[in-house]
Amino acid sequence: MSEMKRTGFSSKMGIVLATAGSAVGLGNIWRFPYMTGMNGGAAFILFYILFVLMLGVPGMMAEFVVGRSAESNAARAYNKLAGKTPWRVIGYLGVITSMIILGFYSVVAGWCLQYLLASFVGHVTGDAGYVSAYFQEFSSNPWKPVLWAVGFIVLTHLVVARGVRNGIERASKLLMPTLLVLLVVLIVASCMLPGAGKGVEFLFKPDFSKLNHSVLLEALGQAFFSLSLGTACLCTYASYFTRQTNLMRSAVQIALLDTLVAVLAGLMIFPAAFSVGVNPDSGPSLIFITLPSVFHEAFASVPVVGYVISVLFYALLALAALTSTISMHEIGTAFFHEELHVSRGKGAWVVTVVCSLIAILCSLSNGVLSDFKVLGMGMLDFCDSLTAQVLLPLGSLLTCLFVGWYIPRKVVHDQVTNWGTLGGGLLGVFLFFVRFVCPICIAAIFLHQFHLI
Repeated sequence: MSEMKRTGFSSKMGIVLATAGSAVGLGNIWRFPYMTGMNGGAAFILFYILFVLMLGVPGMMAEFVVGRSAESNAARAYNKLAGKTPWRVIGYLGVITSMIILGFYSVVAGWCLQYLLASFVGHVTGDAGYVSAYFQEFSSNPWKPVLWAVGFIVLTHLVVARGVRNGIERASKLLMPTLLVLLVVLIVASCMLPGAGKGVEFLFKPDFSKLNHSVLLEALGQAFFSLSLGTACLCTYASYFTRQTNLMRSAVQIALLDTLVAVLAGLMIFPAAFSVGVNPDSGPSLIFITLPSVFHEAFASVPVVGYVISVLFYALLALAALTSTISMHEIGTAFFHEELHVSRGKGAWVVTVVCSLIAILCSLSNGVLSDFKVLGMGMLDFCDSLTAQVLLPLGSLLTCLFVGWYIPRKVVHDQVTNWGTLGGGLLGVFLFFVRFVCPICIAAIFLHQFHLI
């Protein structure tokens, strides 16, 4: 297959929306609010933004440099630049990591679809006890979560199989604006509730007395995980960038859009939670147990509004999940398409089948396979821990070292300056960050996850 036949993104907007969509996901709508709630609110957000600039933007740039310079799937990209050196393993690591993530992430995405349907038919309106029992019953069901998870992967497959322009880019131009509109509608409804001002104050008025080294490290970790670093999706998407794409500007725009969505998600959740006296620090159970009861109680006087808000919220979650699963699927699809020399559709089916098998095992780990443990964890928790605690930090760390120390400076210069057509004044700053700052930050994230610092 000739690489000259690869089709890239057709516009700057398509590049930003598709790549931002890969970063915007459940981590923004789900993880960011509860992490903010658990770590003191506005002060956490300020340091999160600082770390996005220190780690996120240079980390994205590093993957962009690899992807666009090689113009191929992630594994071949690192092979081209690394030759026969051990650095070539980074690309394969990214492909494997992305497929594991797609497998278990689709389980949670499937839960979002179930809750969307349940909200639509009025099955998740009630107190926290009822909603908690509902979640436990559904997640341990032997077949419902499996169908939703596999169905979500197939939905993702239908987008990716259509190609970069007709599938990924077109879907991103529809999904991202829709996601933002839903966010704004939900924010308006949340901020109109009595007592919502306390939630807005919590989000935007810093209380630096709550800061400690743990909060700073949590903000650093959230900045890392929010931007899809280490998955190879940024490298894969960059392989479709045009020669005119300004990598640094694109990285900043994507980081800003990703951060905006995260903060807007907080503005949607905190006012509603504070209006009914619920602390938004309930951890991972926030969206499936805490929030349904919050919506029910907050809009008790006007049940139809609570019903609409609940439906829109889970529609928002499903859209956010889909923008991320599309990018995860594309990494493997591009790999199998180009390395096996098969059609794009067949390459996509390989990913769909493999990830569906992972999803089935992860889904059943909450029910009939609950006794099957890997290192003392069920399959869902094991896949989450393996990728978040080991594979993602490792992949991103190696990429930063690879770009900062191994790739010839001329290659990096050509990519950052678009072959000399842009100013190169920030090249030295970029190299300093990927050589020193980013590796130190990633090492800190790794050690903190294992409670070593």
